[in-house]
Amino acid sequence: MVHAKPDTPRTPPAPPPQDFSDPKTAVAHLIALYDEAITFLCDAFKSAMSPQGPKDRVRAFYPEIRLTTVSFSKVDSRLSFGHLSEPGTYATTITRPHLFRNYLEQQIDLLMTNHEVPVTIQVSQTPIPLHFAVANDEGLSVPLQGAAHFTLRDYFDVPDLAGTHDDIVNGTFSPAEDQPGPLAPFTAQRIDYSLARLTHYTATDPGHFQNHVLFTNYQFYVAEFEAYARQMLADPQSGYDSFVGPGNAVITDADAALPETQKLPQMPSYHLTRGDGGGISLVNIGVGPSNAKTATDHIAVLRPHAWIMVGHCAGLRNTQSLGDFVLAHAYLREDGVLDADLPAWVPIPALAEIQIALENAVASVTELSGYDLKRIMRTGTVASFDNRNWELREHTGPVQRLSQSRAVALDMESATIAANGFRFRVPYGTLLCVSDKPLHGELKLPGMASDFYKTQVSRHLMIGIRAMETLRQMPLERIHSRKLRSFDETAFL
Repeated sequence: MVHAKPDTPRTPPAPPPQDFSDPKTAVAHLIALYDEAITFLCDAFKSAMSPQGPKDRVRAFYPEIRLTTVSFSKVDSRLSFGHLSEPGTYATTITRPHLFRNYLEQQIDLLMTNHEVPVTIQVSQTPIPLHFAVANDEGLSVPLQGAAHFTLRDYFDVPDLAGTHDDIVNGTFSPAEDQPGPLAPFTAQRIDYSLARLTHYTATDPGHFQNHVLFTNYQFYVAEFEAYARQMLADPQSGYDSFVGPGNAVITDADAALPETQKLPQMPSYHLTRGDGGGISLVNIGVGPSNAKTATDHIAVLRPHAWIMVGHCAGLRNTQSLGDFVLAHAYLREDGVLDADLPAWVPIPALAEIQIALENAVASVTELSGYDLKRIMRTGTVASFDNRNWELREHTGPVQRLSQSRAVALDMESATIAANGFRFRVPYGTLLCVSDKPLHGELKLPGMASDFYKTQVSRHLMIGIRAMETLRQMPLERIHSRKLRSFDETAFL
């Protein structure tokens, strides 16, 4: 059946813009506008998939927050966010306001307090792609190209990658003269794109992710994380209320069985949750800078308060032993995957808040302090390569550069995670554990590291957890410091 492509799309009624001076009612209106748009698109899609086919072209739009200020008066800038850098009109499109309710209320409240102006909530001019609309309904899915009995693009908007980019966070976005400045680091379509990718790669819904994210490059850590989660669920005073695994398997009882996933995703994630989102997520990103970039590209849109790498590394100094810890205070970036977005000449500073939390956690778990702590932990530069077999290269190449950089450890993920944390304004840190010393004859071979795995994984993971629990108690203005903010920042965190 051939369907004629209609010229003018049918849209849901668009209420006039409304001003709000209360953040909760403003977000409630965002939710109402978004829900109406999604329901409209889903109903139209169901009708289009019937034997009768689509009747007309349809379109719905993301809601938008808009704010205008005309004053140059200085605001309380102790916070690195929540205020505009100069007078003007600023706007951002919004998606999934249910998921981001607390974040939106907090950011809007800060703007109202600092600038003493209302925010305007209205329907934007950015269409919602059908693929992102039906993601809200588990019973719907968009068929592959050619599988439907009509041409999808003739009747619905589809994702537009031309407008889905990182220009705002990369600092390269320049609005047209008659367009508002960006209010938030990500647009609605960029967020929707990442939420869809995140579900695909981790096999858990974005709503399960917590504000504190641990990355690892080995599955060994998962069993330890689950064991710790069960201990917390058994303790009614812990503050944790559930443990979530791939496939959105949820347990709230410490003794409950966690359903096994038939096929693990590329980057399985596990979540020890709290009602306020202040729990801990663990993501096994596997090996390589590409995976590290992929995971952090998408988790960043959830605006976590911290992410930390707790993985294995090659120790580069003869004085190190298997099982020693390395606290990164600088990064040698030879991963290559972020060079187009964040040039290698950009320094990636260590963040004092994260460094102190990690060092204190090491001292607490190992019961060592001061000079004794130096026996098992080295602070220094961590190098990240994109070549797993770098040892086979001519030693006047990578080995010489490693020596010149004063690097103490090498892996394939940490610099990528730190650099993307810097790029996305997400506080970051790295605590690695030495699992081999290839320059000194201790290679990662079968059986060679078995004792290390048995004794060190549990302790290493616990250090990461303790650090995150410390950071959870930290005020937002302290953890989200100005060190991660550029000259002209978005008001939203």
